[in-house]
Amino acid sequence: MDRSIRRLGVFLMVLFCALFVQLNYIQVFRAKDLNHKPDNSRPVDQAFSRARGTITTSDGVVIARSVKSNDRFQFQREYPGKDLYAQITGYLNYSFGATGLESSYNSELSGSTARQKLRSIGDLFVDRDRTGNLTLTVRSDIQQKAKDALGGQRGSVVVLNPQTGGVLGLWSYPSFDPNVLSSHDFKATAAAKLLLEQAAGHPLLARSYREIYAPGSTFKVVTGSTGVQTGKVTPTNPTYPSLSALNVPQTSHDLRNYGGEVCGGQLFRVLAMSCNTAFAQMGLDIGGDAMVAGAQAFGFNSVPPLDLPAVASTFPKGPFDQQLPVLAQSAIGQGQVASTPLQMALVAAGIANDGVIMEPHVVDDIVDGEGDQVRKNQPTQWRRAISPQTADIMRQAMRQVVANGTASSMQLPGVDIGAKTGTAQFGPATPLRSHAWMILWAGPPGQKPTVVVAVLVEGTNGLGEQTGAQAAGPVARAVLEQALKPPPPPPADTTTTTATSGSTPSTTVATGN
Repeated sequence: MDRSIRRLGVFLMVLFCALFVQLNYIQVFRAKDLNHKPDNSRPVDQAFSRARGTITTSDGVVIARSVKSNDRFQFQREYPGKDLYAQITGYLNYSFGATGLESSYNSELSGSTARQKLRSIGDLFVDRDRTGNLTLTVRSDIQQKAKDALGGQRGSVVVLNPQTGGVLGLWSYPSFDPNVLSSHDFKATAAAKLLLEQAAGHPLLARSYREIYAPGSTFKVVTGSTGVQTGKVTPTNPTYPSLSALNVPQTSHDLRNYGGEVCGGQLFRVLAMSCNTAFAQMGLDIGGDAMVAGAQAFGFNSVPPLDLPAVASTFPKGPFDQQLPVLAQSAIGQGQVASTPLQMALVAAGIANDGVIMEPHVVDDIVDGEGDQVRKNQPTQWRRAISPQTADIMRQAMRQVVANGTASSMQLPGVDIGAKTGTAQFGPATPLRSHAWMILWAGPPGQKPTVVVAVLVEGTNGLGEQTGAQAAGPVARAVLEQALKPPPPPPADTTTTTATSGSTPSTTVATGN
């Protein structure tokens, strides 16, 4: 009898152990696979039945929050700024997922990082909010000014703090209203998404960090920096001959200055006048390998470590022995060179910050609902692009572009400013169309620059170097003037859990043509 009881006990113990192992295997080792099965909607249902953290600008404006809902889910994601921050926040959709910060910081916003989960376990018997609230580096006044200044022109504005890498403004036009894509009306969101995908101007595309364009003459800052860094160029040597066209080896097509203009001289002069022939010759003198290394030192051919899904800007890798015309074109930012507005802002930031490019980021810190810090994005060096000595020479050169060159419209009393204009032709020769650029840095005289601005206006008429100043210049100046002002005070009511039950999102689909 005792033996039978023992055998039964052992058998039951084995069954219990098998059950324990199986449950742990399913709940721990297979949890991720099961949660991501296409036909398993429980994790998504649970996520939409819980509040997520807020997203707030550096000056306290709430741009994303969860509000109570009266439909199938308990909470609705809401974006009070509508299109203004859409390409930063992204959207949260039941059927086709999340974009922007809603995707990049999904774990923090939903309170599902390991640290947040651990704290939640300790809070089993108390009511505590462990979802993560994001505070951005973005200033609401700069973002609004970027939108207003660009107006109905397709393009982008990027504003950075070159000393920290913090993004102060990030706007592209056309944009869209993320409320429409975050609605719980699944048929309506599917129709809205299809409409946006087919809309002219691709409003869902964040041009500032996900689209590349020929940078035109703004790239001459990279060529000049590489020339100085390699010792091929100094402020006084060489003196490039005054030409209207450069006879480039291996081709019968001369490389011309705009309008047949004659220009030449030393570094500061040719940058101020944006002399194509001088910079094409500079690129040929520097050589293909050094030009590739110089471009890559600034971040070309690499994805910037932005906490949004950025893409890489490109510079041809050669070999250039039998492609000297390609090298000459690349040295002036044409041909196979392509850049995001973010990358050109980082180029200006490297010049401004003594040759160091900091990691760009839009999120400053994350705290949970109890005020405990989840994470802090510390300023981190991304690349050493050039030496401090080279950076100082290039700042002097960019000052001359403002003082005596194509960016003279950027002059502001009592402000130290360096800039570079640019245009880049695209499409058929008739009608003449080009992208207009402006990159600049600015700050108090005698101190390190505190602001970097990059502006791209797409598809402007004409090809002249003045196009960058005429089309992109007014946008850059307006944004710069705003960025140099003190940040605005927080809104009087900073409550982040507002909105009434069952509030209806805006029905605006997109801004743009």
